[in-house]
Amino acid sequence: MWRLNRPDAASALDNAGVRRSLPRYVDVVKNEKRAKFLLDAAMEANFSPEDATERLWELHGDLLETYSRIEREANGGQHPGRLEGSRSFLDLKIELGKRIMEGCHFCEKRCDADRLSGEKGECRAGTMFSVSSCFPHMGEEPELVPSGTVFTLGCTIRCLHCQNWEISQWRERGTPVDPKGMAVLVERLRGQGCRNLNMVGGDPTPNCWLWLRTMAHVDSNIATVWNSNSYYSRETAELLAGFIDLYLLDFKYGNDKCATEISGAPGYWDACTRNHLTAKRYGELIIRVLVLPGHNECCTRPILEWIAGNLGPWTRVNLMFQYRPEWRAKERRELRRRLNGEEIEEARRIAREAGLRNLVRG
Repeated sequence: MWRLNRPDAASALDNAGVRRSLPRYVDVVKNEKRAKFLLDAAMEANFSPEDATERLWELHGDLLETYSRIEREANGGQHPGRLEGSRSFLDLKIELGKRIMEGCHFCEKRCDADRLSGEKGECRAGTMFSVSSCFPHMGEEPELVPSGTVFTLGCTIRCLHCQNWEISQWRERGTPVDPKGMAVLVERLRGQGCRNLNMVGGDPTPNCWLWLRTMAHVDSNIATVWNSNSYYSRETAELLAGFIDLYLLDFKYGNDKCATEISGAPGYWDACTRNHLTAKRYGELIIRVLVLPGHNECCTRPILEWIAGNLGPWTRVNLMFQYRPEWRAKERRELRRRLNGEEIEEARRIAREAGLRNLVRG
C-alpha cells in the first residue's frame, strides 16, 4: 500500500543522487551488506569492566580503526554472527555509555547528572526509554520510507517553535520500555517491512546508552538512523561512530546567537559542524535544514555554504519549508508566521548559489 501512497519512495533507492550519497545504506536496506551494529557485535574487544575509563577510550579508538577495515572487507551476503564467550566492540560501547550515565555528558550541556542513581538532567531522561509512539513512518525522506520510527520523550534543547513539543517537553506520559523490550519492537518494525530503525524524539541523544544496549539484542539486519538535532558531545559522536549507518541530522542555525536565543543551545555551531564532519567520516548523511522566517541571511545562507564547502556539493540535503508557529513561537516576532513565497525562493536560490546538487525533492 505504501508504494501507492509514496511512489517516490518506491523508486528512491535507485535514484542517482541517493545511490551517490548513500551507497552503503542502500546496500543494507537491500540486504546486500550488514548493518554496522551487527559487525560491532561480531568484533572482539579485549577489556574488563574494571578497566579505567581512559584505557577503554584508548581501546575504543584503536578498535574503531580496525572496524573501518573490517567494514570495507565484510562479505555483504554473510551474517557475521555474534561472539560467544568474549566481549565485543558493541559491548565496549555499552560499557562506555554506562560510564557516561554516571555523570551524564551525552549532550553539549554536560550536566553531569548521575542518571544511574536516579538523578535527572535538563533532558529529564532516566534509565529506561519513555516511548511516545513506534510505527512505520510514511512521511520521511523517500529513501527512508517506510521508516521504522521510534519517538522517545525528552530533548537536549528547547526550541521555541518545536513542532513535537508534547514529546520533547514531556507533556505526554510515555510508555516505559527497557532495551530488551525495545529490541522486540525493532524486530517487529523490520518484520513490517521498514527499511530502517529511525531513532528520534525529541532527540535520541539522552537514550544513546539504551540504544546501544537494545541493538545487542537485535538479530535482524536493519539500517540504523540517528535522527538528531546535532547537539551531542564528542564522546557520544565516538560511540555512534561505527554503530550508526545513516545520520539524519538537523542543521538548525548558522550562528550561536540564534541558537541560544531560540533553542537554548549555546555553542551550537561548533557542536553541529563537528558532528556533521564526524558523521561524514564514519557513516552516511542526510541533512535537514528547516528554513525559519526572517533567518535566510543569518542562518540558511551560512548553513548551506558550510555544507557545500565542507561536506561537498553532492551531500544529501532536505531544504524544508513546512515551518509553522508552534508551542512558544509567539514569543519572537519573526516566528509568529509561516514562510512567504519570497523567502522560499530566496532559500532555493541560496542553495543553487552554494552549488548544492543533491536536494531532496519535496
